[in-house]
Amino acid sequence: MTETRAPLRDPIREGLARGWAVRGGPHGPLPERLSVDVAIVGSGAGGGISAELLSRAGLSVVLIEEGPLKSSSDFHQREDEAYPTLYQESAARKTADKAITILQGRCVGGSTTVNWTSSFRTPEATLAWWQTHFGLTEWDARTLAPWFEQVEQRLGIQPWLAAPNENNAVLRRGGERLGIATHPIPRNVRGCWNLGACGLGCPTNAKQSMLLTSVPTALDQGATLLVQTRVERLELQGHTVQALHCAPLREDGQPDTAHPVRIRARHVVVAGGAINSPALLMRSGLPDPFERLGRRTFLHPVVLSAARMAQPVRGWQGAPQSVYSDHHLDSQPLDGPMGFKLEVPPLHPVIFASTLPGWGAAGAALLRQFPHTQVTLALLRDGFHPQSSGGLVSLRQDGSPVLNYPLNAYLMEGARRALLAMAELQFAAGAQAVLPVHEFAQPTRSWAEAQAQIRDLPMEPLKTRLVSAHVMGGCTMSGQESQGVVRPDGVHWQVCNLSVHDGSLFPTSLGVNPQLTIYALAARLSAGLAQRLSGRSVALFG
Repeated sequence: MTETRAPLRDPIREGLARGWAVRGGPHGPLPERLSVDVAIVGSGAGGGISAELLSRAGLSVVLIEEGPLKSSSDFHQREDEAYPTLYQESAARKTADKAITILQGRCVGGSTTVNWTSSFRTPEATLAWWQTHFGLTEWDARTLAPWFEQVEQRLGIQPWLAAPNENNAVLRRGGERLGIATHPIPRNVRGCWNLGACGLGCPTNAKQSMLLTSVPTALDQGATLLVQTRVERLELQGHTVQALHCAPLREDGQPDTAHPVRIRARHVVVAGGAINSPALLMRSGLPDPFERLGRRTFLHPVVLSAARMAQPVRGWQGAPQSVYSDHHLDSQPLDGPMGFKLEVPPLHPVIFASTLPGWGAAGAALLRQFPHTQVTLALLRDGFHPQSSGGLVSLRQDGSPVLNYPLNAYLMEGARRALLAMAELQFAAGAQAVLPVHEFAQPTRSWAEAQAQIRDLPMEPLKTRLVSAHVMGGCTMSGQESQGVVRPDGVHWQVCNLSVHDGSLFPTSLGVNPQLTIYALAARLSAGLAQRLSGRSVALFG
């Protein structure tokens, strides 16, 4: 007898049927006026956690999201649907010189809806650097531990103990043969089906993203969600935000300025993510007396190495990231040569074809090898060396943000060392050929051949292919007004009723995937804000 699986529940559609207060796009017209205790800009890692905790405190909350509200019923594991619908600029956002492609979410849940679930605590060395160099004396591992524990329990974060797919197993095998330690990656999933479609939206509701956890909890507690709604600017009077000026977005993504929305709030939380959060403060003309806004924006620039294996890899199947190595981070001082973390990305046809070099016959040959291709990535840790000051967010003429990210000799030498390390590991794991993802590279068939080629490659922008899915900084949190944009409690140094609760707070990059750090920081900052606004103590549990 054939076993039939019960239809999957869709918690989002169930919540809408229960009467959630959702407006915008297909959910009805936006209100012309709205007054709340707290307005939160963005519904990703920072905005979602903030909405849950502030709603638990009995405060009236509105979440404002530029992207659409989609759910598991809309996630069909198709790239042609997911990228235009769920990502900033259809997954093609780039730095000003087009040298780095940046993946960021643009939907309810933000990047937590489309990330690959990797969840790491902030390295203690990074926190110690922030304490020493940015005066964040209360942001240490011991103080943050209970917040990490709350978030890990809330979102089911634990090491992935199932067997890795072959894409990740190559990293583990190569590490074992070279004597390089590898470890399982903690993931925020419950009952994962191991499909490998995390970056296209989870169709089984296993990923414990903000879409599935904190945002629904806030809505069940009476919060309002405005979708397909852009906050154009904040109206400032003296040292206080008086109102948020918003516009609904048409189907083409352009604002409908004929139907503006004005929201008044006792307090505003900006959580639009690095790039978008600094841009909103710039469009609003907020004070920036020390010219810190938009500066020290970091990416974790990523370089990649592709290997052809004898056995099928099928990198689109199975948990996308389940093995990592910090060997090349731990062996470098923070302010020494640029260290890097080794991980593995999932492989899907559009991302594969648009990232790897080559066109015409060469490109077709790479695509024919797609099922046997393994890719390793090196996540470069930037922000600690004098020659690693990150990028600058600025505004185009239409008010949209752009990130200028210089790729200097220090960073590019780190990229060269990363390409060498990945090639060595892939050959150790049994690769038949290794191709550094570089416009001038050719497949190499031995470690010695790879060494010779990589050492001669011109490590220059647009020739070396770089990508990133981690954007941090631009609204730096600091203990001194002259060093940053916000105080250690997340409140803007010059604007008394404005806080920032997202990855733009980071004074440097982390050296690890950032979502868990954002969750923990937002939980701590939101609990403090809730106490000040309502007099109530709140937590993610209890």
